Amino acid sequence: MDLMSSTSILPLLLGCLGIFGIYQLLQRMRTKVYVQNTVVVITGATSGLGRECAKVFHAAGAKLVLCGRNVEALEELTRELTASHTSQKQTHKPYTVTFDLADTGATVAAAAEILQCFGYVDVLINNAGISYRGTITDTTVDVDKRVMETNYFGPIALTKALLPSMIKRRQGHIVTISSIQGKISIPFRSAYAASKHATQAFFDCLRAEMEQDGIQVTVISPGYIYTNLSVNAITTDGSRYGAVDKNTAQGRSPAEVAQDVLAAVGKKKKDVIVADLLPSLAIYLRTLAPGLFFSIMAIRARKERKSKNS
Repeated sequence: MDLMSSTSILPLLLGCLGIFGIYQLLQRMRTKVYVQNTVVVITGATSGLGRECAKVFHAAGAKLVLCGRNVEALEELTRELTASHTSQKQTHKPYTVTFDLADTGATVAAAAEILQCFGYVDVLINNAGISYRGTITDTTVDVDKRVMETNYFGPIALTKALLPSMIKRRQGHIVTISSIQGKISIPFRSAYAASKHATQAFFDCLRAEMEQDGIQVTVISPGYIYTNLSVNAITTDGSRYGAVDKNTAQGRSPAEVAQDVLAAVGKKKKDVIVADLLPSLAIYLRTLAPGLFFSIMAIRARKERKSKNS
């Protein structure tokens, strides 16, 4: 009886694995077909996650428009992508558009320049952003505004400027790189968490409103990624933080997260959490047991304050 059970279970397991493998293959093929020859705009493309997204979308055959503040860095990335031969697909030489996302007027003008590259945009990846470290009591309102301009007002200005052309074509995909801190807040990140909470709320509303026009909206919320985000973070007086946090140093590689972004776009996912187990559980803890979550955050604040003062 046991022998019969084991011999019948084994083929079943192998069959399930085979079906799962075929499903995964079909999903990858679907992603490649969706991305190939599509016009993809990436902000913050010169470093970190944006740079890795440029690499994976270029290799997938997308027509890229790379955006950033540094002309030289954009040109260097373009040369690197053009010279790369990591894909058997037909690739396209990227266009570049230089502007500062914190300048709303420049962002709106940049949208017109972006549209001139290919005449339309299929996918907009709002990736550019700035982080923050500091206490609320010591932080000037100007710093709060600076973070909000880059992380919230800039992306929504660019999105609003590009939306009419998408609506006219009844085709388009808005992708926003938010953060786990757009769903929960941790001590000494107030300006950053506030900007990401606002981002989450805005693009959740946009998703509902654009459904009738056939526009896809994806919000991706990564945990810690090993980039220079914390190094370039601003502090209470607007100065540069200039250090890599312990948690950031232990974060996922931007190349790995970029593959998750590509998959989320290809599968047209609406809301994606790209984080380890503990940050993911914290989101549910905040909802299901808020009192416990608040106590944990208070303990964390005391520990961080003590370590800084010691």
